[in-house]
Amino acid sequence: MNSKAGKVRAIRTTAKAKPAETPVRPTREEAEAAVRTLLRWAGDDPQREGLLDTPARVVRSYEEFFAGYSVDPRDVLARTFSEVDGYDEMIVLKDIRFESYCEHHMVPIIGRAHVAYLPQHRVVGISKLARLVDAFAKRLQIQEKMTAQIADTLNEVLQPRGVGVILEASHQCMSTRGVHKAGVAMVTSRMLGAFRSDASTRREFLAIVNGPPSVGIANT
Repeated sequence: MNSKAGKVRAIRTTAKAKPAETPVRPTREEAEAAVRTLLRWAGDDPQREGLLDTPARVVRSYEEFFAGYSVDPRDVLARTFSEVDGYDEMIVLKDIRFESYCEHHMVPIIGRAHVAYLPQHRVVGISKLARLVDAFAKRLQIQEKMTAQIADTLNEVLQPRGVGVILEASHQCMSTRGVHKAGVAMVTSRMLGAFRSDASTRREFLAIVNGPPSVGIANT
């Protein structure tokens, strides 16, 4: 009995799981049909004049809302510059407005991102930092995960001496449903390298973030 049970356990342990199949993306027509179904579920008539073009409009909106799925965030940072005359101080881009969507309720998350790094050998164009934020924001998200994704990608591609990312956002899943608490902001942060290990570097970053609004700051 014991030997048979051992063989069964061995077979179960060594069996390989089948690789997950990549889901097939629905067609535009299927997506529009799904919107019509939701309109009917909500209690309205998708054939009435005011809603006839709504499914097509919603699908076009979703193409914009979730454009981040078609962007490789690492490619955004692919072009860097080394001719910076030895500049090695903190680079900060603050108040980057973003719109994302809660993966639990598919309603907007609207906020600001503050992104900083201490270059080691190379720097990246400041517009790329904003595009990196958008690459992750334009997906179904939770704020904690998005914060880590931005910081980790910047750290992986540029390999700087440190990275700091702070997101401040309001969540409509909290203000327009559920507890209905408007005016509440959620703040998340991720500090890597010198931003985590060096308290003075972290304080400098926080002082810049909490200072007067500006497009971007590079301290000298």
